[in-house]
Amino acid sequence: MLTAAKMIGAGLATIALAGAGIGIGLIFSGLLQGIARNPSMRKELFNSAILGFALTEAIGLFALLMALIILYAF
Repeated sequence: MLTAAKMIGAGLATIALAGAGIGIGLIFSGLLQGIARNPSMRKELFNSAILGFALTEAIGLFALLMALIILYAF
């Protein structure tokens, strides 16, 4: 019973990974649209996109870490 609850909890925790993937896709699609509209702002837009990518990826890694903690720490 406890093992089943751990598996369900870890599975629910990994749903955030899908959200992180969608967020990363939105960040880079916005980057491409911004560069297409104003190519002279490429460097500034790229720097902002990399910051957004790093923060979004960190959320995904935290979700993965929580899933692993649920599986192996309790």
